[in-house]
Amino acid sequence: MQELLTAVTYPIVWLICSYVLKIESGLAKLLIALTASILVYVLIGIKRSSTDEKTDKEKK
Repeated sequence: MQELLTAVTYPIVWLICSYVLKIESGLAKLLIALTASILVYVLIGIKRSSTDEKTDKEKK
């Protein structure tokens, strides 16, 4: 799930940069889209980690 959301984030952010923000630089779009994808991946990992810790505490 985490990887799927990351993969979907990249083209969505790329399109937002192209059509909504009107960014013409390919390098700028690449950096923004990759940063957003990595951020989504990290945030989901943090959320999953905190959820796992809560369930581990409840089991003890």
